[in-house]
Amino acid sequence: ILVLDFGSQYTQLIARRVRELNVYCEIHPFNKIPEDLSDVKGVILSGSPFSVRDSESPVPDLSKIRKEFPLLGVCYGAQFLAQNNGGDVLPSKIREYGRANLGFIDYDSMLMKGMSHNSQVWMSHGDTILNIPEDFKIITSTESVKVAGFKVDNEETYGIQFHPEVYHST
Repeated sequence: ILVLDFGSQYTQLIARRVRELNVYCEIHPFNKIPEDLSDVKGVILSGSPFSVRDSESPVPDLSKIRKEFPLLGVCYGAQFLAQNNGGDVLPSKIREYGRANLGFIDYDSMLMKGMSHNSQVWMSHGDTILNIPEDFKIITSTESVKVAGFKVDNEETYGIQFHPEVYHST
């Protein structure tokens, strides 16, 4: 698994969780994607201290990744996918930080299979995905976060607003 790092405090924890599943992974800066992707089976886009709305925010070139590999955007990664495909990411009315529960779960989604109703997750973001592009489908929500997770139609591309890698997410 290739983990693209946008400077998140949780990037190392993402890699640790993947390795705990006995899956090899490497962390690379978002702007130094390896040329040889022949051994890659999937890609994770990390969170970031940046806002996707900032002019200085990280912008990866996903042309060799998107639609070629299963792709999971976590927090900033999800916001990046949504905004750069026609969605709207705006500042949250309140900073969404701490425990939340998944009140809606699309159990037909490959990513959500096996999740329990009201599963506890950890939120840590100042922006929120307000609207998703037409070819995106909401796969999970919380009471205060309508787009807690999405899947892109006809792709193995997902985004989640929460952090599954932290201890507080069950």
